[in-house]
Amino acid sequence: MSETVRQTVVSAPGKVILMGEHAAVYGHPAVVAAIDLRLTVTAARRDDDRISIALPELEHSGVVTWNEIIAFTDQARARWERAFTSSEADTNWTPEAGPPDRLVQLALGETLVRCPQTPQLGTGFKISSKLPLGSGFGSSAALAAGVANAYLGLTGVAEEPDAIQDIAHEVERRQHGTPSGVDHNAVIRGGLLWAHRDGDGELVLEPIRNRSPLLACLRLFHSGNPAESTGVLVAAVRERIQRAGKRFIRAIERIDQATHDLRKLLLGGENEPSRLIALIRQSEAALEELGVVPEPIRRIIRKIEAAGGAAKISGAGALTGEGGGSILVYHPEPEHIAGWDFLRSWLPLPVRLGTEGLRSEARPSDSSGRPITPSGPAES
Repeated sequence: MSETVRQTVVSAPGKVILMGEHAAVYGHPAVVAAIDLRLTVTAARRDDDRISIALPELEHSGVVTWNEIIAFTDQARARWERAFTSSEADTNWTPEAGPPDRLVQLALGETLVRCPQTPQLGTGFKISSKLPLGSGFGSSAALAAGVANAYLGLTGVAEEPDAIQDIAHEVERRQHGTPSGVDHNAVIRGGLLWAHRDGDGELVLEPIRNRSPLLACLRLFHSGNPAESTGVLVAAVRERIQRAGKRFIRAIERIDQATHDLRKLLLGGENEPSRLIALIRQSEAALEELGVVPEPIRRIIRKIEAAGGAAKISGAGALTGEGGGSILVYHPEPEHIAGWDFLRSWLPLPVRLGTEGLRSEARPSDSSGRPITPSGPAES
């Protein structure tokens, strides 16, 4: 760009896993959808060389230096590598402690690692989000991708292929330990996706051309924040598989089968409510077997089933407490769902499945506030 960019605005969607959570960590597929609850990042140049970060939903505002960001990022990376790549693995790993803006700092620090030519500019960030935090909606992935994309746009540095994916993946590792990679790819790409591993073990995401009307009857709820982080839940399931392998491996295999069958149902275009109910119940039963659905959530799901519907957690779930994060609820006549008194403790979230992924919300502006148009090739 020929002029200095003064501000960029980007947004990223949240996501829900329709089927395949926890199994995806072990190389099994997942059906995932971006949702139109979005996180918006505004990045604007400052007149000094510091970084200010405003998080209105968390009532947080702070200022840090680039040296502090780099030191915090290096510390978090070293701690993660000791836990997951060294011979002295830490089975009790938890995310690096820090201020409310820790993920913003990690996204910026990992941007410098991934794109070392990026200048360290004084920048003010404002991050506004409609995504519930830590509840299976992909908020950390959306934040990481949004911050990296907004900052690289502000600097004018040309993005390398897959840079945003790589940066967001590293932030997700610091937050969740060993994430499947589904979340950050889903919020960047958007849409309704089939996430699976190829022959080399690489994650591949393919669009699903949904021909079935069944998804229109799905409803999304927030049941309350889980008592444990996603990283803790993933570690707990891994420990259970290692300790009592066959029982939990069978549960993972049942989730795998339900996920494959859901994809076939969507691609085939059939309107078979009884089939979708059976698949959701099969997946939920397996998740309960893994121990990631606390008793208060199970009690409500049994009432949904007794009323002719089906429900399952969508995300990591929880080990204890009242909340289990995001919950998918299905009934072939969805107007019944709105009338169920036993769901009053859950927050309904009207969303559209398969929405657009990471995107720019405003053209970059220069110091006068005028939009900047990238210059084309010179005419001969």
